[in-house]
Amino acid sequence: MPHTGRRFTAAIFDMDGLLLDSERPIRDAWLRQSAAAGTPLSPADYLLTVGRNRADSMLVLTDKLGSRAAAEAMYSSVDAELEAAMQGSGFALKPGALALLQHLHAQGLPLALASSTRHAEVLRRLQLAGLLAFFGPVHGGDQVERGKPHPDLFLLAAASLGLDPAQALVFEDSSYGAQGALAAGMGVVLVPDLKQPDPAVAPHCQILHSLTQAPAHCPAWFGV
Repeated sequence: MPHTGRRFTAAIFDMDGLLLDSERPIRDAWLRQSAAAGTPLSPADYLLTVGRNRADSMLVLTDKLGSRAAAEAMYSSVDAELEAAMQGSGFALKPGALALLQHLHAQGLPLALASSTRHAEVLRRLQLAGLLAFFGPVHGGDQVERGKPHPDLFLLAAASLGLDPAQALVFEDSSYGAQGALAAGMGVVLVPDLKQPDPAVAPHCQILHSLTQAPAHCPAWFGV
């Protein structure tokens, strides 16, 4: 693991696909809605957007769907389907997410969140999942000019925590997010969800199969 021997004083988390089991429902909604509109996306098409903010995803989807107007309309259709399906209950938690947050919070470790999802929606999803109270700073992809894989979102989170970026350990599920955190000088724990790690990124991260494995590593990572 590249950051063996480093101790961190804060943790920064991604949200979708890491803490929330949201990537599959969102993907499936995109596949259904695009097929219904006569411009079917493939699972591989959708994977091009995983880990990216809405602006960058819009560029990908504009190309796949033929126009920006079609992509914007599809976003609206997908949002409506997801809202109807969830009925205000939110996405399910990923295994181990709650236990890890409870452990770190109990130890007084500063926690921040840095998600590519829009800030208002990040707050809503965390609130519905019962996770919002664990975090200090919460940031979304619309709060920085450049989204993941650029480091901007992680640098913003570190600044909000009042820390040198090198003091933070980032938990991510996507290679785009891992790239951004590494570019910020942070340590990275990668817990893949829909996408396998990029071979160029994986050697620089600690790879876990599930967040259920994380608490056992916390003494080495944080001394807690």
